[in-house]
Amino acid sequence: MTESAERIATNLRKGVLEFCVLGLLAESERYGLELASDLQTRGLIAGEGSLYPLLTRMREGGLVATRTEAVGGGRPRKYYTITDAGHEQLVTFAEVWRALGAEVDSILGGRDEH
Repeated sequence: MTESAERIATNLRKGVLEFCVLGLLAESERYGLELASDLQTRGLIAGEGSLYPLLTRMREGGLVATRTEAVGGGRPRKYYTITDAGHEQLVTFAEVWRALGAEVDSILGGRDEH
């Protein structure tokens, strides 16, 4: 990927990361490392360090809730779930994303790649 393409991809990832987290949590409750691993596998984050500040902001904003559970005598895991406000935000994002994506596609659809 060219430097320009990577910069564009990075900016797009930053803009949609919160909503990707909400989408994953809408499927099921997850703990932080599990979320980070899934997002890394999908190429949406480089490392887990960028996820935890986002999760904190989302919790403070009422989009996710947390619970802590000790697992197998090890360190306790913090589990994240989507809240009603998070679901509403996700639905709104999906509507906006589809409309915006359709407009961008209609503009770019006829462009030749160079």
